[in-house]
Amino acid sequence: MLFKAFLLNILNPKLTIFFLAFLPQFVDPDASQPLLNLLILSAVFMAMTFVVFVAYGFIAHTFRRFVIESASAQAWLRRGFTAGFGGLGVKLALTER
Repeated sequence: MLFKAFLLNILNPKLTIFFLAFLPQFVDPDASQPLLNLLILSAVFMAMTFVVFVAYGFIAHTFRRFVIESASAQAWLRRGFTAGFGGLGVKLALTER
């Protein structure tokens, strides 16, 4: 599974475009080692992304513990979705062509 996640990120065209189009404008072309500067910027970006994804994971875990495993929260979610879909159904029924 880790290999699939690695391939997914490496083959993601958005990430490639970001690294090739956005990051180079922050590297001084007259620097002694511009490739090293680009690699450092890339590493900083990847570290920041990792921290954000870890935070998402903790938030998802907390959400699961307090919402998904709670019977009362599940009941309120069902009621909310029912009201939402009921409202959309009423709107659809009253809409003219």
